[in-house]
Amino acid sequence: MTIGIIGGGASGMAAALAAAENDAVQVVLMERQARVGRKLQATGNGRCNLTNLHALEGGYHGEDPGFSEFALSAFGPEDTLAWFSRLGLFTVAEDSGRVYPYSDQANSVVDVLRFALEKPNITVKLGFEAEKVKKTPEGFLVQSREETVFCDALIIACGGLAGTKLGGSMSGYKLLRSLGHRCTRLRPALVQLKTSWGGTAGLKGVRANCRAAICHNGEKLAESTGELQFTEYGLSGPVIFEISRDACQGGGDWVCRLDFLPQINEETLKRELLGRKRTSLPASELLTGILHNRLGRVLTQAAGIRTAQAISELSEYEIGQAARAVKDFEIPLTEPMGMDCAQVTAGGIATEEFDRQTLESRLVPGLYACGEVLDVDGDCGGYNLQWAWSSGRLAGANAGRKDT
Repeated sequence: MTIGIIGGGASGMAAALAAAENDAVQVVLMERQARVGRKLQATGNGRCNLTNLHALEGGYHGEDPGFSEFALSAFGPEDTLAWFSRLGLFTVAEDSGRVYPYSDQANSVVDVLRFALEKPNITVKLGFEAEKVKKTPEGFLVQSREETVFCDALIIACGGLAGTKLGGSMSGYKLLRSLGHRCTRLRPALVQLKTSWGGTAGLKGVRANCRAAICHNGEKLAESTGELQFTEYGLSGPVIFEISRDACQGGGDWVCRLDFLPQINEETLKRELLGRKRTSLPASELLTGILHNRLGRVLTQAAGIRTAQAISELSEYEIGQAARAVKDFEIPLTEPMGMDCAQVTAGGIATEEFDRQTLESRLVPGLYACGEVLDVDGDCGGYNLQWAWSSGRLAGANAGRKDT
């Protein structure tokens, strides 16, 4: 029995290793790039946040947010860590639940998987771009420009459109649609956001811990606390990635509201700043020691304060406005950065057309799908890779044991 797998990313490698646990199965892993795991190598800024210890508590999205639950419960974060330990990977968990390789290098994750694929019943075909898939009475024919591969069962693990420079593409969606499956609307998730506010250019490179909220027409849609990074075009950083899903999709007014001191209330901050009226330093120094100097000056100016006047000359009202700017600063949003910059794709092949307990197609017997090509995307912090491992293992194990 031959299991074909299209896509040598995280879910595809997990599927291959799970299927190959059945020694009677031959696995053919087809990857269009020159090596497996290229996109995985770039995750987490090259550190590879490979799972999150809280992944079983939720944090997944799609038309059916509960679709992922069976796969995650069958192979959760603890199973993932045990599996990688058996493959020879040392890991370390942060207090947040994020798990990284002990080496702090994504290469370590890719390498242990690549070494594990060196099994007698696994064949890895690199530079194989699947252009067509044909269902036959006996199984499937997978055609590239150069050759055709026959397999009894087929797993589509091509990933999503996000990160096109690293290999993200439409291929998985196209192949599954050619077999009768429906694709939901695709859009970038875990992505930076653009703004029309000119102040971000002067703050380029500044980082700040804050609470950030996405609001649409005055209604708060998402909120998180973490690190923000200002860029030339707008806002980035983990806190933005966490709340960027579906931001700026559709018309209306979109803003990001920032609280740069979430640990104290506005009145406490105002009292602290009023205590600084004893100094004759310029008002541009009002927030010195509290925030990054460049950020402090920008917020002071945004509060309507002439930064050349002395702090001692500021009125209580002006001090209050400065405190308000720190605690509730609004930045207008225009659009997300594109798929090139996104870490994951929101949307994908409709999950209602797959059995959540096996990931086998309800439309085409013997066809499976896993990973980002399906309409499942997770929160920032290892959730998407956990879905890749869980869904890949589930699809591979079921394809590898299925009688055809």
